[in-house]
Amino acid sequence: MRMYDLIEEKKLGHPLTSEEIEWFVASYTKGDIPDYQVSALLMAIYFQGMNNDETVTLTLAMAKSGDMLDLSKIDGIKVDKHSTGGVGDKTSLVVAPMVSALGVPVAKMSGRGLGHTGGTIDKLESFPGFSTSISEETFINNVNTIKIAIAGQTANLAPADKKLYALRDVTATVDQISLIASSIMSKKIASGANAIVLDVKTGSGAFMREEKEALKLARTMVEIGKGLGRETTAVISDMNQPLGFAVGNNLEVIEAINTLKGHGPADLLELCLTLGSHMTYFAKKANSIEEAREKLLKTIEDGSALEQLKRFVTAQGGDASYVDDTSKFPVASIIEEIVLDGEGFVDYIETEEIGFAAMMLGGGRETKDSVIDLSVGFIVHKKIGDKVNKGDSIATIYGNSKGQVDSATKRFVEAYSLSSEHKDKVKFIKEIVS
Repeated sequence: MRMYDLIEEKKLGHPLTSEEIEWFVASYTKGDIPDYQVSALLMAIYFQGMNNDETVTLTLAMAKSGDMLDLSKIDGIKVDKHSTGGVGDKTSLVVAPMVSALGVPVAKMSGRGLGHTGGTIDKLESFPGFSTSISEETFINNVNTIKIAIAGQTANLAPADKKLYALRDVTATVDQISLIASSIMSKKIASGANAIVLDVKTGSGAFMREEKEALKLARTMVEIGKGLGRETTAVISDMNQPLGFAVGNNLEVIEAINTLKGHGPADLLELCLTLGSHMTYFAKKANSIEEAREKLLKTIEDGSALEQLKRFVTAQGGDASYVDDTSKFPVASIIEEIVLDGEGFVDYIETEEIGFAAMMLGGGRETKDSVIDLSVGFIVHKKIGDKVNKGDSIATIYGNSKGQVDSATKRFVEAYSLSSEHKDKVKFIKEIVS
């Protein structure tokens, strides 16, 4: 085969065969095809698209380019959950203990945060001693004994995707539905789950800002899962404002703990119940989504989800006493209130800017080598539809540098728009694709 021919075919809008896609992915992973030819193919895909068969084949080829995790030694149906990322998104810290308390095996690979979106691994490392660098034997044993383990992604998980994403990032070909969907799903397939539940964010703080684009991505990923024999559901959720009230690693962990104790934000709980109920149903621990939801609520009421979190933290070397006493988490040295000049109703929040403001404080990474300050962030007090009176605090900022706090406060304020007219609360769960 010649790469030139694949570029020509796709340039003319013709579908690539399974053999061509598999050859291209394997050859590029080995370094046999130069970046300039792959860049040309990516741009042709960007303009001409890929059909469902092409997208499924690309996903599987990328998944098979490295380690394919074998979870067959884990008892039960393994269900994975993935979020496309957002501001204040701490759902894994709530969902995983809830569903594992019902006997659903949670064997999850997670990543670190990059840019304005936080990572589950960073949040878990708020617990002193917690390690996500555990052996495969420990990982499997933990899931079989306590039903939960979360580890960092291995370096050889879908390496073709890593190479292709790095190239897409510098050739303006990131925002193409088939390429996005295959990138996400290749890692989920390689992670070995039997079923997959996806949280697809849409809005001002999401990668897919337009709801119609989020729906298109959700449908594409569900079709990929179906095509590869995985039961898959996608929940489209709102990211026009931060999820919950906390933004920042320690602050989000505390909010997740409070949710498991029964007094967390309504939107965070609703999303976790929606995602968790589908995970529980797929794992055959409930006969319906409705029954699964009731069972999940019971894990909060009877304290079993909170106990699961403590068992999980302890099993991976962390200090679980922080769950019982959240005052142990380090607190930033500077704590100030953020006040707007005007008054009215919150009409719009540029949520991505709040994520970037948190990153300015040191709570996120500009590069993979950036060191995160786990203690910084925001507690949001006013969200869309809320009334802001003169002198009201719209948020509390936590930082460790006066210069960073001042800059982040300015950026936070600029993210808010007020109106004289009341705006209805946004619909949080937009749609469910299955």
